[in-house]
Amino acid sequence: MPQPLYFETHCHLNHERFADDLPAVLERARAAGVSHLTLIGYDLPSSRRAAEMARPEEGLLATVGIHPHDAENWDGEAERELRRLAEAPGVVAIGEIGLDFYRDLSPREAQYTALRAQLELAAELGLPIVVHTRESVTPSLDVIEPYARQGLRGIMHCWSGSVEEARRARGLGLLLGIGGVVTYKKAMELPEVVAATELEGLVLETDCPYLPPTPHRGQRNEPAYLPLIAARVAELQGVSLPEVAARTQETAARLFGVTLAEAEVG
Repeated sequence: MPQPLYFETHCHLNHERFADDLPAVLERARAAGVSHLTLIGYDLPSSRRAAEMARPEEGLLATVGIHPHDAENWDGEAERELRRLAEAPGVVAIGEIGLDFYRDLSPREAQYTALRAQLELAAELGLPIVVHTRESVTPSLDVIEPYARQGLRGIMHCWSGSVEEARRARGLGLLLGIGGVVTYKKAMELPEVVAATELEGLVLETDCPYLPPTPHRGQRNEPAYLPLIAARVAELQGVSLPEVAARTQETAARLFGVTLAEAEVG
């Protein structure tokens, strides 16, 4: 039986914590069956780095965006730079954008301004979005809803909302990003959400170097751990691991406009 192939929808291999051993990290990811890796920008330098690292023919994709932590720095220059970066080969989405009401590192007014501006940009460019929603799921959905009703699609990264909020997100055509938290003993409502959501509404992510799955908590996370997350999703869904791998891969590829045959694992 062939090895299951996985689509990593959210990783920060453009982060400094991977500066010393990136080739080895990529080699481990490929050995684990990760066919595609999406490098997520979160400010202008990391977005530039993600776009530079993108190799779509090798399954290395990128997103560009301003995280809510950096929302105070949103201005016309940032918008022009993101617009330029979004044209680079392999850039498949605008993100990581959103609201963060847990740390509130930028004033909420600035967070809302940056989010709305980047939603406008994504809609104009015809790109999906990758959304950060820490302690802000419902407020984020409130802002996104009119855009989603006009056809904007994307991923609600590191899903942390309730079952009811998940139904609302899915009703708007948004996907739920499921990461290492689903393997934790104190995963709150996340296992219930995964069990209650149709598999087509889920995609897999590690958010590395953050949030490593069990049994790697306390270590640096990396894409090679994606099968551990998929295994927990398979258990909660009551389906096989290969089915989770294949269907989440297809869902992510469809969202990002990727042909799965473009990259080979090896």
